[in-house]
Amino acid sequence: MQTSQLLDEDWEYIQTLLPADLEISARTKGALIRSRNVPDAAALLRLALAYGVSDLSLKDVAAWATSLELATITGPGLFYRLREAEGWLEHVLAEVLAKQIALSPGTWPLRIVDATVINGPGPKAVQWRAHVLVDAVSGTFRSVELTDVRGGEKLSRYPAQSGELLLADRIYATARGIHSLRQADAHVLVRFNPVTLRVFSDTNERLYLKQKEAEIPKVGGVEFNIKIPVPPKPTKSHKIWKTEKAIAWIDARAIAARTRDGDVIWLLTTLPAAALSSAQAMALYRLRWQIETFFKRLKSLLHLDSLPSREGPTAKSWILARLIAAALAQLIVQPSGPLSPWGYECQPESLHS
Repeated sequence: MQTSQLLDEDWEYIQTLLPADLEISARTKGALIRSRNVPDAAALLRLALAYGVSDLSLKDVAAWATSLELATITGPGLFYRLREAEGWLEHVLAEVLAKQIALSPGTWPLRIVDATVINGPGPKAVQWRAHVLVDAVSGTFRSVELTDVRGGEKLSRYPAQSGELLLADRIYATARGIHSLRQADAHVLVRFNPVTLRVFSDTNERLYLKQKEAEIPKVGGVEFNIKIPVPPKPTKSHKIWKTEKAIAWIDARAIAARTRDGDVIWLLTTLPAAALSSAQAMALYRLRWQIETFFKRLKSLLHLDSLPSREGPTAKSWILARLIAAALAQLIVQPSGPLSPWGYECQPESLHS
């Protein structure tokens, strides 16, 4: 969708895709306590999208709004509004994504989780990190959380639902993260490092899986039934803790196979062999690359990697506005519900007998 369409020609249609509580949430979240200069929440969101998607300066967006009689506001005034709107924009993004819940075909709804870095100008290291959950079938994102550089990548960050299967890279292969999913009755298929994750056999004997790589054939896989102890509480990095203090034990399977180059890949899943064979697990894990494609789309089409200000007070609002635009585009391009020419859903009360 072109920016001009989103902000001008199709705006009346776009409004039908927005949360029903737009006005109330803008006031309760502190984004629009007073309506001076900006008449309502829809106008404020339109201003945020214009700034986030069009690459216009705050001054230019204010001039554009004045010319359309959308709002009577200056550049500094818009700066203040966007600075105060972060919490509200997060709410709007969550509500738009909540409209897009779709079931995946097959036994489990498949979700992929990962994070991507968003950098602004300058030599400083990572400033923003977007933690994203993507539907493996449609390739669309279902949730996103923005953090600074201190926001670690962990499975407990994602809103997993009962019966879901999450695919993740090896940075997510931690006992606490996997435990958080199992508590939600969700499952995981994750790549892992057999050296860094403490695992035991069914008979509670310590397993050193790295030493078993010689048993892995060139074609096909090998699997081991394992148990993973969950640490009692957060500990310092690399601090040794006693296994008998584990707060829980996770039943899982370690699956190993070789690449064409002969390297060994280790996968871990909490699904039993009757539900997911070793070969199926290896094939399924390839879907994880869809999230890398999604990140490339965000950065190439929405230019999410062109953050104009790394630490400015409106930087987070700018990122959220672009993510809201991406969420709205998903509703239009891949509607998950009945679509009419004038709105997202045909409301029964609007039909006459």
